[in-house]
Amino acid sequence: MDEVFPELTEDVIARMKNGEPRLREVVTLLVRHLHAFAREASLTQDEWRAGIDFLTRTGQKCSESRQEFILLSDILGVSMLVDAIANQAGHGVTESTVLGPFYAGPQRELNKGDTILLREENGAPLVMKGRIANESGVSIVGAKVEVWQTAINQLYDVQDHDQPRGHLRATFRTDERGEYEFKTVLPVSYPIPSDGPAGQLLQRLGRHPFRPAHVHFMISAPKYRTLVTHLFLAGDKYLESDAVFGVKPSLIVRPERNNHVHMVKYDFGLAWG
Repeated sequence: MDEVFPELTEDVIARMKNGEPRLREVVTLLVRHLHAFAREASLTQDEWRAGIDFLTRTGQKCSESRQEFILLSDILGVSMLVDAIANQAGHGVTESTVLGPFYAGPQRELNKGDTILLREENGAPLVMKGRIANESGVSIVGAKVEVWQTAINQLYDVQDHDQPRGHLRATFRTDERGEYEFKTVLPVSYPIPSDGPAGQLLQRLGRHPFRPAHVHFMISAPKYRTLVTHLFLAGDKYLESDAVFGVKPSLIVRPERNNHVHMVKYDFGLAWG
């Protein structure tokens, strides 16, 4: 079958000739692929309108505490693909993964060993500790370590009016040995929000909405590339089918148990910026 209306694609691209170079390069590729997609799928006008309506509802679902477009990007694997292109880990550098839609900005700064809980949780106590170093293994003093996770009820504080704001979130600084440590509870697997377009799309595609249990980390220091990553709990049944494709084997940890307290020791490596 001959290509439908090929001159339209070239006309659209030609009209961008005076645009900003990188923007023109990216949008040119977008137009070519988008037009090719429409032709290959033989899109009907009703289907295209349904797609526009879906994106409109996605935008309407966004708020100060929820980014539905990030969620959509996550479940389609685009977030992980862009992350893999931008953050190739090498020797001594920890692998990255998706930021997710529930990062809420910098939180209160605590001292080494403090708890990130602002209320009691009916979960097993967990201590997380380790060292932040560069590619050569040299400790990084004063690195900023931001952490966040869901409560035992499978919700982040920004999703749950009953949780104090900042619950299970905190910021730490590494000490003179480049070490960090904090107290929390064992994380649990949880479903991504299913009350919006992204969750509804998952359901219609026959996919489950669950993420395996994990703790988020964002680690930064001057002259180094910021690391956004998670640590996942070994044995979680969703490790092989994470709804946002974020699991990497190097980020799976198995807590050691000492009486009633679990412990994870994990050293992170940052790449030069």
